[in-house]
Amino acid sequence: MADSPLAGRQISFIGCGAMARALAGGLVESGVPTSQIRASDPFAAARQQFQDSVGAETHETNADVVRDADVVILAVKPGMVVQVLQGLDPALCEKPLWISNAAGVPLDRLESALPGGARIVRTMPNTPALVGAGATAYFPGPNVGETDLELVEACLEAAGWCWRAPNEGLLDAVTGLSGSGPAYVFLILEALADAGVRQGLPRDAAQALATRTVLGAAQLALETGTHPGTLKDQVTSPGGTTIAGLEQLEAHGVRAAFYDAVGAATDRSRALRDE
Repeated sequence: MADSPLAGRQISFIGCGAMARALAGGLVESGVPTSQIRASDPFAAARQQFQDSVGAETHETNADVVRDADVVILAVKPGMVVQVLQGLDPALCEKPLWISNAAGVPLDRLESALPGGARIVRTMPNTPALVGAGATAYFPGPNVGETDLELVEACLEAAGWCWRAPNEGLLDAVTGLSGSGPAYVFLILEALADAGVRQGLPRDAAQALATRTVLGAAQLALETGTHPGTLKDQVTSPGGTTIAGLEQLEAHGVRAAFYDAVGAATDRSRALRDE
């Protein structure tokens, strides 16, 4: 921990919800002492959940965790972000690096609610962060320096993997792909398991086979770095079972459906940004 960008840094969360607990828990597992973590939330039950799962102190008032913080992670609902920031004393907001997890809230809106020169990073996480397997994209504001970026990546990697987007506009596409993507995969898991049951498999076996197949396939792609099309071809023997199944997926437009799903979710993200 001594060589980590997080060594000695006070990390505060505004909001004690599931994503805050996941990220804070990941930080603790990576070696950040609980004494360096604080969180605030107006709801006592949420504060208690955070304390129970993370072991760090919590406060009812946001100012109590922003004061003396090196990093503040905004983990509140998108509609509350600006209101929360505007409710803080501007003098308290000048020191910290701000990391926003709020979907659809652009940097310019965050900047308008913080003092001039504030260092702000916008992120788009996803729910697998809850088990340390998140995929988070981020984009820094103009005042964020290289040391800040090291802090950002150290924080985000505590809950999985992160990627710096080359421009903020791409965060809408990230929302459509990885932000919404877990729901697409859960739908696939449900459909595969139901299909297995239809063919006579017990429900628990069908669910386990479907889940482990998706997990294993993803792990194979990640660890080998092989293009998914190549991996697909390796499973597909001439005249075999797999090509028969793939033929039906193509006939029913599964590939096109994913194009449309990611496109629709991306469009909706852009609409939310403009509302």
